Amino acid sequence: MFIEPGFKGEKRGWIEVICGSMFSGKTEELIRRLKRVKIANQQVEIFKPMIDTRYDEKKIVSHDTNFIHSTPVAHSSKILELVNNVDVVGIDEAQFFDEGIVKVCEELAFKGTRVIVAGLDMDFQGKPFGQMPNLLAIADYITKLHAICMKCGSIAYVSHRIVANEEQVLLGEKDAYEPRCRICVGH
Repeated sequence: MFIEPGFKGEKRGWIEVICGSMFSGKTEELIRRLKRVKIANQQVEIFKPMIDTRYDEKKIVSHDTNFIHSTPVAHSSKILELVNNVDVVGIDEAQFFDEGIVKVCEELAFKGTRVIVAGLDMDFQGKPFGQMPNLLAIADYITKLHAICMKCGSIAYVSHRIVANEEQVLLGEKDAYEPRCRICVGH
């Protein structure tokens, strides 16, 4: 844990947000950071929303099938109940959490915990998704990752839905979404 010089030895927490479209490597980056934390023998707890059952009910799994064990929770407040004396908290698919996720992350950071959050910053229509805009606003560090447009090879900006469904939340993978750039979204 980072200890700022002259801060009387207290742990300082912070919030890191990893965002971007689907297939940009957000979960892969989250897993990479959390594995490094474990190698450093820091105490870590990892959470995901209970709604995310695409690859596994308990593991956070990237599209490349890398994984790390996590605890699925139905509500963000459960994270505070389950976290006990940890250095780092990892949270995947933050866009699916309720509005309390912002306060949860802030409370953890104020207690000296490093919080690493990953999620979609925009939905399939290019609109801000869930609580991600609020998490981005309070983040100390932001990493925006980009996928490659499946039509032209340019940098994608959105997870374009390729099935007929107008619901904001539709769990799916390559069967329902593909990354697209601004130009190719309209084509």
